[in-house]
Amino acid sequence: MADCIRFALNGLPVELSDTSPMTTLLDWLREQRGLKGTKEGCAEGDCGACTVVLERAHGGHEAMNACIALLGQIDGQSVRTVEGLRDKDGGVHPVQRALAEADATQCGFCTPGFVMTAYAFACGGESADLETIHDALAGNLCRCTGYRPIVAAMKQVAGIAAEPAVLPPKRDGSAVFDGRFFAPRSLGDLLKARADYPDAPLLAGGTDLGLLASRARKPPRSVIHVAQVPELTVIEEGKDEITIGAAVSYTQAMPALIGAFPALRPYLSRLGSRQIRTMGTIGGNLGTASPIGDMPPVLLALETRLKLVSKRGVRDLSLDDFFLGYRRTALAPDEVIQSFTLPRLSPGEHFFCDKVSKRRDQDISTVAGSYRVRIKEGRIEQVRLAFGGMAATPKRASHAEAALLKDGFAAAATALPKDFQPIDDWRGSAVYRLQVAMNLLRRLEVRLAEPDRPVEVEAL
Repeated sequence: MADCIRFALNGLPVELSDTSPMTTLLDWLREQRGLKGTKEGCAEGDCGACTVVLERAHGGHEAMNACIALLGQIDGQSVRTVEGLRDKDGGVHPVQRALAEADATQCGFCTPGFVMTAYAFACGGESADLETIHDALAGNLCRCTGYRPIVAAMKQVAGIAAEPAVLPPKRDGSAVFDGRFFAPRSLGDLLKARADYPDAPLLAGGTDLGLLASRARKPPRSVIHVAQVPELTVIEEGKDEITIGAAVSYTQAMPALIGAFPALRPYLSRLGSRQIRTMGTIGGNLGTASPIGDMPPVLLALETRLKLVSKRGVRDLSLDDFFLGYRRTALAPDEVIQSFTLPRLSPGEHFFCDKVSKRRDQDISTVAGSYRVRIKEGRIEQVRLAFGGMAATPKRASHAEAALLKDGFAAAATALPKDFQPIDDWRGSAVYRLQVAMNLLRRLEVRLAEPDRPVEVEAL
């Protein structure tokens, strides 16, 4: 007998035994549950009209995109939609009242998404400063009101008390939904499924894979969902290094990463929206091997090592050796990424990173650069330079590194064409990309020469 998908919706239990786990949460909410407040705008996680909130057991409230989330991923979760917002007496929720009183709506199409984003923000106990509010709103688009009244409403509701999450009973073991959505709850079951179904794609957050179901309307025949495997969801902060499980979301990983590498704060704030960071994982970003992924250059510069596991055993691999070609990696068909480990900065080491894109928020990199530099007695002793958007894979600039150590930054910029022959596309020409990378090296020189001088991370 097939397992049922079990979750909580607006505080009430739901069990589904006759619905495809490949159905998007958005489609199910609208077409089978009749909850029309959650809207489809872009069908790819960009506009925020489909925003719902995951209510976590530890009290967290995280906005997410329902359009790219598969029902199988929602098993064991607690979801709230705009229809489920009430005050303690069953009336209009304070977030809804604040948006209405601020005249923060016009045509109304995008409003439910803004309401749910504001609800997640309000329950998070965050500061009501403009920077934090703008970060919270980056994943929601409005074409008619302007954002001033929305910001005003969010200032008003910051820090309201949140109701505790209502979660379904914890599942004892692994599950299989509809014979094709494998949901292991142990590493052993994950590795067995991986060995038995090597052609089934691994699903973590689904920010890429979910597009097959939402935009293309052609979901994969089967998937292996890794997000509930304990060994893939750990965060270990040691004295000398940090280890993060491959299925840890960006939202969960950010405190540890920013604490160790403060330069990542503005960088990660531009890695998708909060809705995307709720779902997306760094392991997934590595596994897709996109040449324009935001995190691979960072992890290359930080000398990351991967823990790869299969039924055959464990393999330790430097990230330098992981990317083999366009969308190709060293991951064997029966392997999964269990975790990745980053050494902390040692005394005298500095780390910086940049993302250059057409828009500041919600945009894919044209060029991404990351740099780890060790300085001893006023001289650069060691350097790692990594770039994305410059080749078929994320890649270190080995010629530029050698030139920098020998002759300085000007020589490093001149050596970049030996490392990269960028492509031309609508995001940027090869000439533009190469010039941007050279300019970023000059920016790095300024940062190291004047460490107290603020350098804004711009969308250029």
